[in-house]
Amino acid sequence: MNAADLLAARALQISASGHFDAENTEAVPSPCISVCRMSADRSHCEGCFRTLDEIRIWSRADAHLRRGIWLQLLDRAGIVLPADTVERAGP
Repeated sequence: MNAADLLAARALQISASGHFDAENTEAVPSPCISVCRMSADRSHCEGCFRTLDEIRIWSRADAHLRRGIWLQLLDRAGIVLPADTVERAGP
């Protein structure tokens, strides 16, 4: 299983727990899959697909911002979640 597959599985697990629901105020879990290395061009982590800035702000981010980061990294990774999941995570 490659990093994108692991990340997609994590996203589906988090979605099933209701963390992508805009009404949910609980902390949104990190997308980290413990594959922590930057891409050759240093644009993003090869495991979670977050940028350095997204990784830096994660611990201080509220649930809304964390869901936004999730959407961006999923797009960056080319991962498409079921439509109802994306709609719930949106603004």
